[in-house]
Amino acid sequence: MPSLRKPWLGMLLIGVALALLPFLIGKGLGNSWVRVLDFALLYVMLALGLNIVVGFAGLLDLGYIAFYAVGAYLYALLASPHFGLHWPIWAVLPLGALVAGLFGVLLGAPTLRLRGDYLAIVTLGFGEIVRIFINNLNAPVNITNGPQGISQIDPVRIAGTPLSKTLEVFGLSFPSVHLYYYLFLALTLLIVFVSIRLEDSRIGRAWVAIREDEIAAKACGIDTRNVKLLAFAMGATFGGVAGGLFAGFQEFVSPESFGLMESVMVLCMVVLGGMGHIPGVILGGLLLAILPEALRHGAVPMQQAAFGKVLLDPESLRMLLFGLALIAVMLYRPAGLWPEARRKREFTAGKAS
Repeated sequence: MPSLRKPWLGMLLIGVALALLPFLIGKGLGNSWVRVLDFALLYVMLALGLNIVVGFAGLLDLGYIAFYAVGAYLYALLASPHFGLHWPIWAVLPLGALVAGLFGVLLGAPTLRLRGDYLAIVTLGFGEIVRIFINNLNAPVNITNGPQGISQIDPVRIAGTPLSKTLEVFGLSFPSVHLYYYLFLALTLLIVFVSIRLEDSRIGRAWVAIREDEIAAKACGIDTRNVKLLAFAMGATFGGVAGGLFAGFQEFVSPESFGLMESVMVLCMVVLGGMGHIPGVILGGLLLAILPEALRHGAVPMQQAAFGKVLLDPESLRMLLFGLALIAVMLYRPAGLWPEARRKREFTAGKAS
């Protein structure tokens, strides 16, 4: 009986810690860091979606941010004064996931025979095509408002209550960033649950078989065509959900938010944490979302303490330190910070030989 209580006790403690986290961070560091935590949860959703394509199925995708853009712009078009539509989130978010999934199939269908670098180049081109289309769909008919972006997007509303305003409950004050944190956390946990179920399913095992050896998987009777399309569609669905939440949270979207560097950043989260390992991907997403902001705020004090003056621009120093940290991790932890047990054994065996 005690052995059964321990997991539930651990889950309860983790739940309490996650519930109190925005209050602790807001009290100690300010609500601006709670906002950073909100973005970190969005990045975790994106990393979990890309992990299906890259980590489970072994398909290198450098245009994943396009699905994020599709979800964000669909929310912006259907819940803003741009077209005079103000659809609720319970209608827009599932539709954004569905449309992003269809875009995932459109990307996957012509790339089924491609592998490695060739697949990466094609997916990179797809991501750039989506961004350029969004940037130029303001003439002759103004659909996306071009480079100016779409503003005055409706905030997320739950039961008629907008999350953009402070909410008072039993004398407790919940600022907007706290409310969005709880929404993002709930959806992140849902995506984690779906990812775990997929990993343990027949489809998940088929993805892993394709990743390890596609020819052998096909010889074993796996329909590699449909399974690979499903990987693109499922990963894109998670990206569409994150994009819709991003639009409602920011209340503004523009093409600059969906550039190539965003795709590279999400891919780094998956690789850094540990490809194919859900806890590792979550760790990588949190680290690469929070660490750059910590370096941004600490660049000036670090230089003043060391040299008595600021020698390098904080943004440049932030990216320099960030790049050095990534190189160090890839040199000394090539399987990732928290790799899957099988992948760790493969790297250990490779070093031993």
